Amino acid sequence: MAATALMNVMMAAARKAGRGLTRDFGEVEQLQVSVKGPANFVSAADHKAEETIYKELSKARSGYGFLMEERGIVEGADKSHRWIVDPLDGTTNFLHGIPMFCISIGLERDGQLVAGLVYNPISDEMFTAEKGKGAFLNDRRRLRVAARRDIGEAVVATGIPHRGRPNHPVFLREITSAMAEVAGIRRTGSAALDLAWTAAGRFDAYWERNLKPWDIAAGAVLVREAGGVISDLDGTDGFLESGNIIAGNKSIHRALATVVSGVPAAPQRERLTIGRASPKGGTDAG
Repeated sequence: MAATALMNVMMAAARKAGRGLTRDFGEVEQLQVSVKGPANFVSAADHKAEETIYKELSKARSGYGFLMEERGIVEGADKSHRWIVDPLDGTTNFLHGIPMFCISIGLERDGQLVAGLVYNPISDEMFTAEKGKGAFLNDRRRLRVAARRDIGEAVVATGIPHRGRPNHPVFLREITSAMAEVAGIRRTGSAALDLAWTAAGRFDAYWERNLKPWDIAAGAVLVREAGGVISDLDGTDGFLESGNIIAGNKSIHRALATVVSGVPAAPQRERLTIGRASPKGGTDAG
């Protein structure tokens, strides 16, 4: 499928930033042997990638606002559009030389998410979606969520709260419940990739708590456009505000929501919105 003008803009920005991250990732792998370690270097790589995306998107769509991991809220003259950007989702993976990280770019129009892109520059996998136009991998293969209906056959992804993050007891209760019901549990270290892989049918479902809008925005569009269902863990559609999320096909989504939270998923409305207030919730999933 030929990419639209909007998606071409998003892909160009992601690829340019991705080239820089790929070069920096090679340096990080070498820095692993140093005593100081690559932490400062990775922080610089994160900021450079965000600056590249900011400049490219601003040049192509002048006046659009931004919600970015590093910059925060940047008001634009065009109040109808806002980019939601994570320049490096999976920072801990990047820091340790693990090639599972990505760039995440979502677009909000009049309070509704209408486009999403998740790009892993190491594998050169570009997941894209626009509202009403479907979801695709590398602009060629159409994405569909997995078709399994039995949660006992499902492989699901999640994020594990690490040191200094809240909800360790809650997570332990949830994963204990899930382990008793599903075929397998995976943790990639990138929320955006987890959502992209759910859209692609690699994972049957995904859940996590305390995420930020930039972790979720692009992947949410991908899942919906791949025929999936996405909601808050309480079964409502306020996941962008709460940072708590569960995604999958209709059957597995409902079953997993009941397993991990005890709350059956509510019927989903066609709404993907985010408020204009400062984002709440946790931090980078990596």
